[in-house]
Amino acid sequence: MQLDDLKVYQKSMTLGDLCWIIVDRWNYFQKDAFGKQLIKAVDSIAANISEGYGRFHYKENIHFNYIARGSLFETKTWIEKAKNRNLLKDDEYSQIRKDINDIGRMLNKYIASIK
Repeated sequence: MQLDDLKVYQKSMTLGDLCWIIVDRWNYFQKDAFGKQLIKAVDSIAANISEGYGRFHYKENIHFNYIARGSLFETKTWIEKAKNRNLLKDDEYSQIRKDINDIGRMLNKYIASIK
């Protein structure tokens, strides 16, 4: 199996792209003060999944997937803040929350399968 075959990786990449599209339309202040943090968190999910995948030992893979899960929760926080500050449309918020929940379940299953 290749990294690109992992559904959790694919979904994480898609979520990162969606957040990028949303943040790109924000004004400079919103991007600088808020958008950078969101993008770093959401992109870290897929980045840590891929780093773990590339590690030789399964314990290292698990470790990086735990970091990915932490980044997922950080993303959830930034999305909540974006919603509270009227930076997201209702449908965007709903889609991102669904994706976050799906990725969380997938990530937990992936970690369990590595163990």
